[in-house]
Amino acid sequence: MSWVYLVLAGLFEMTGVAMISRLHEKKNWQSLLLLLASFGASFLFLALAMEELPMGTAYAVWTGIGALGGAILGMALYGESKSWKRIFFIALVLGATIGLKLVS
Repeated sequence: MSWVYLVLAGLFEMTGVAMISRLHEKKNWQSLLLLLASFGASFLFLALAMEELPMGTAYAVWTGIGALGGAILGMALYGESKSWKRIFFIALVLGATIGLKLVS
């Protein structure tokens, strides 16, 4: 169950990053509340995952999911670069995250 919590934490981290962009665009209290709720849920699920998983592994995977998801959201929703170099390094982050899961 700890890995499910960790994936949820990463997904809420991605949502939180997207809400930062939304807050910059709209500057309203709903965006702020969504940002706070997203990061709050992210930290909650990270804490739950760390009850069973080692801190280093949990943090690295959580960060990887957030970074990978943020980069993908940026390319899909905000017109960020989709160069092959960027995609290559995103794939490296994904590979490292999967590798940590396999050895943990």
